[in-house]
Amino acid sequence: MADECPKCPDGLPPWLATFADLMSLLMCFFVLLLSFAEIDAARFKKMAESMKDAFGVQREIPVMDVVKGTSVVMQEFSPGKPEPTPIEELRQQTTDVEQDFLQSEDQRSEAEDQQDLDIDMAKAAMQAQIEEEVKEQAEELQEMLDGEISEGLLDVETEDTKIIIRIQEKGSFPSGRATLNPDFFEVISKITDVIANTPGKIIVAGHTDNIPISTRRFRSNWELSSARAVTVVHAMLSNAAIDEGRFLIQGYADSQPLVVNDTSENRATNRRVELVIQRGEDEDSGEVIKASEQ
Repeated sequence: MADECPKCPDGLPPWLATFADLMSLLMCFFVLLLSFAEIDAARFKKMAESMKDAFGVQREIPVMDVVKGTSVVMQEFSPGKPEPTPIEELRQQTTDVEQDFLQSEDQRSEAEDQQDLDIDMAKAAMQAQIEEEVKEQAEELQEMLDGEISEGLLDVETEDTKIIIRIQEKGSFPSGRATLNPDFFEVISKITDVIANTPGKIIVAGHTDNIPISTRRFRSNWELSSARAVTVVHAMLSNAAIDEGRFLIQGYADSQPLVVNDTSENRATNRRVELVIQRGEDEDSGEVIKASEQ
């Protein structure tokens, strides 16, 4: 019976020893490569910040416990630092210093808002004060020129921080001419006496009706309106107390009518020279005398 049992093979196949040696060498090789590997701190920080943004992490967690060394095998002892190594300790972005900075930014923003509010309130108070002064000066002008206003030669009104004195053509200029009537110089002198003591820029603007003019002296209503404004300014400058640098001369022809030019009365209303005393932000604009023509 014993002769009938198959004979068991002795030992392992010869190729298995070579295979085992090769696997052992490969394992040692990769372990050696792993021991030489180092962690790039900058890349690790970038990865940690990406994960923080993805998961919405807000609280501060030091990551020094994760990276104790730069070697993968030796966690407690670092054989060397990889380049570049920007920091010794990696933290999430929301640090105490940045929180203080954000708080200081919020405080600074609140302070700026409060400062802007204070400035706006100061401007509003100054605006109200100027408007009150303008009303008082307009009332003074109306009292001094009550007779001329009653005759329809002048109109005095206010608009915000402006005093508007409208000199009608009636009694001031002959039709189609830019020469003041001799009797009207006294009226201009009264106006100048008040304006000389009133701060602000003085805009003198000439206006005409829509009837075209073409003479040897004036080619169009633009020249006529500008020439009349210049004449009024020269009459006012006869008073040495008024500064010529305050004047701004403008000519509008028929481009800014007060009423529709459909009747002779309305056209007479539109033929005027306006003296505008401008107070407020434009008061010190430093404008000099100009002649505005189309």
